[in-house]
Amino acid sequence: MTTVQDWLDAYGESHQDPVNKRIHWVCVPAIMLSLLALLSLVPHPVPGVRWHLVVIVVAAAYYATLSLPLAIGMAALGALMSAAIPALAALPGPLWVAALIIFVAAWIGQFIGHRIEGKKPSFLEDVQFLLIGPMWLLAHLYRRMGISY
Repeated sequence: MTTVQDWLDAYGESHQDPVNKRIHWVCVPAIMLSLLALLSLVPHPVPGVRWHLVVIVVAAAYYATLSLPLAIGMAALGALMSAAIPALAALPGPLWVAALIIFVAAWIGQFIGHRIEGKKPSFLEDVQFLLIGPMWLLAHLYRRMGISY
């Protein structure tokens, strides 16, 4: 079984360049927020259930299989981003337009970062890396704060 550190190390292999790292610190959260905002607009067949919250719960469950402390942190970040969706919706124009612009711009930034790095994005090897990227950033914060994961 692949450990959380195995995933983080594998992700980190294509994220060594300082410029690429800085780009990821901006773009990964932007992608998360914009994706949650877009999902919040999709109707769910069950009244009161929102797709962006379902995604946060499913992602947190996945993270919990790797690391409970990181799962808790990612769930908290998901909750904070959910709380930020109304602020994004307050921008001029429809929420979907703002979220889509952020989503596309952040992905362009990610690919620029990987061009600078000289390595292709990890998710091209394994789609699970799309979930590892945000956790990689959080793990870095945990290490700086002395929090075990």
